[in-house]
Amino acid sequence: MAKKEVPLHALSAYLPQGALEPVLDYLHQYHIHLTITRERNSVLGDYRHAHQHKNHRISVNGNLNPYAFLVTLLHEMAHLLAFEQFGNRIAPHGREWKQEYSRILARFLDQHIFPADIETALLSSIRNPSATTCGEEQLMRVLRRYDQRRPGDVLVEEVPEGAFFQTPDGRVFRKGEKLRKRHKAVDIRTGAIYVFSAVYEVKQVEHPDAGRTKK
Repeated sequence: MAKKEVPLHALSAYLPQGALEPVLDYLHQYHIHLTITRERNSVLGDYRHAHQHKNHRISVNGNLNPYAFLVTLLHEMAHLLAFEQFGNRIAPHGREWKQEYSRILARFLDQHIFPADIETALLSSIRNPSATTCGEEQLMRVLRRYDQRRPGDVLVEEVPEGAFFQTPDGRVFRKGEKLRKRHKAVDIRTGAIYVFSAVYEVKQVEHPDAGRTKK
């Protein structure tokens, strides 16, 4: 299965030191059903509001480092808090969500859970939160410092233009031109054009067939 529910006593393995108790406070107070998922390429986390007598549901990718896991979880909790106050009458990442996200970030920053470099990046997020963690490139760069990179992984920005790279789902792309903050790439199988964050992790391959080998 792609998702699994993690016993609350085991949640500490996914969180930085000092974060468990305040996180549990939110989980218990708002009756949140938290699941940990395998890596998803399109999202780091997801929120589904309570309905038909079911609890609020949040999922977070389990491959994230503890600081990225916590930031993603807080992002999704902010959706819950905004829903509790305003229901469905607001934009998903509008003013109300930004207000709640800034507020919950401030609470965790006050407890000095994050290293200084992440704390600085999050203080910037409080002033103008992005719709996605991936959308905040500077924050992603800082969070990436705490990743344990898999052998052979590189960032999209490190792949030369015209070279090929393979995404975690096995697709192979030829890197194109750089846009303002992202990089264009062509799916060699379909010819579809995609844009990638500069800090998205991929594997560079020598030629298209190299990326098609089965693991």
